[in-house]
Amino acid sequence: MKRVLAIGILLAATSVLAVFATGAAAPPPSEYRVRAMFENAFSVIPGEDVKVAGVKVGKVDSLDVTPDQKAAVVLRIDRDGFKDFRRDAECTIRPQSLIGEKFVECTPTQPRPEGAQPAPKLERIEKGPGKGQYLLPVTQTSKPVDLDLVNNTLRLPYRERLAIILNELGTGLAGRGQDLRQAIRNADPALKETDKVLVILGDQNRVLEDLARDSDRIMAPLARDRASAAGFVENASTVATAAASEDTALAQNVQKLPGFLRELRPTVVRLGSLSDQMTPVLSDLGAVAPDVNRLVRETGPFAAAADPALQRLGDATVVGRQALVKARPIVQDLGRFASAARPLSANLQSLTTSLRDTGGIERALDYIFFQVAAINGFDSVGHYLRAGLLVNACSVYAITSSPDCSANFQDQGTGSASGASASAATAPASAVKGYADTRRSPDLRRLDAYLHGLDPDKAVPQGTAAQPGLQTAQPAPPASARTSTSDRRSSPTRSSA
Repeated sequence: MKRVLAIGILLAATSVLAVFATGAAAPPPSEYRVRAMFENAFSVIPGEDVKVAGVKVGKVDSLDVTPDQKAAVVLRIDRDGFKDFRRDAECTIRPQSLIGEKFVECTPTQPRPEGAQPAPKLERIEKGPGKGQYLLPVTQTSKPVDLDLVNNTLRLPYRERLAIILNELGTGLAGRGQDLRQAIRNADPALKETDKVLVILGDQNRVLEDLARDSDRIMAPLARDRASAAGFVENASTVATAAASEDTALAQNVQKLPGFLRELRPTVVRLGSLSDQMTPVLSDLGAVAPDVNRLVRETGPFAAAADPALQRLGDATVVGRQALVKARPIVQDLGRFASAARPLSANLQSLTTSLRDTGGIERALDYIFFQVAAINGFDSVGHYLRAGLLVNACSVYAITSSPDCSANFQDQGTGSASGASASAATAPASAVKGYADTRRSPDLRRLDAYLHGLDPDKAVPQGTAAQPGLQTAQPAPPASARTSTSDRRSSPTRSSA
């Protein structure tokens, strides 16, 4: 019997040593354990769940008590995606059900803005208890007060005892404010979060002051128009009800919104550039805004004064429409004429442009001027026109032909002239009408005789003077008085009327 008892004691001791040896050894490299320190881990047992955002990621591996009277809860994380606790991680013990089961809920790291650097990893324990585990300090853990403990304060005799505690709290905790603060913080994790909120509010006291002041300023008009505010709330309820009835369409619009925003981005960029370029224009418009306002105000009387004219213009359009309808064939003809005249107009344009650019019209006028100046005579008296006035029997209008006025000139040197011409050549000058008229200029008489085939010297001898009172031929100026060789070759007399 003693031998059996000794063997049993030896087996028990061996089991205990194996357990302690296993607990003291470092965990395998593939396992991830977090050593979370709690002020109180009452009713937590190994094997309970460890969750992250409601997802089961591991189990409570073991529990231990540290020398400073803290509860060390070892959390074994089994899922690979959650084996990366950071220094801003937090864990709390929550009730699993009404029968007292617990679970540990953890947040491996706090949310951060996109692109921000993550927090450092938890510190790994290199030696001593929990070697190889990752330490989560007690400042980042919490445990709510259990509901049954709260309910116990409402039962006798705990209720009376709580009253006594509250009555004597001031005396009992005199000078122990820091301990009381620590006890309250440990009693309700919400107070820890409240501390964080108060720290943030303390950093934003200036903003809160402005908010309070602006709130007073805003609430005054709202209080004055509270009826309108109440109507707004009622209408907002109606709008919310209508929006709820169209939740499917709104959901589709929200789904399409990212694509719409991507397509809208280039337009917004161009609008931003446009706004930058429009800033000087808008500044100038702001400077002249009073003038623009005055212009708009004065446009009203102008528009009122223009009403009768516009009405009469409307009446005129009725008549003008009929005229335009009747003029349509003419306009069409003009259109066809314009199409046909386009090449001519193009050539005329080129011609007129060339005349304008080269001075063609001025050169033509210069030619006329210099040509007239070249054929005119010039003597000591002035310019004269070289022209011979034919005054004879053939210069008057006649209804019957005259043989003497024929344009068929005969060759006087051959002796084969007609009988009429021969008789005229042998006839005396007094037999031809106008030759015997001594009132005429001798030069004209000699010219008439020459044109009729007579000898001018026989018809009018040289040196014969006209009767007194008649204009006679002037002697030609000497050759030295002429201005050009062509003038010296011209007729020696000027014609007289």
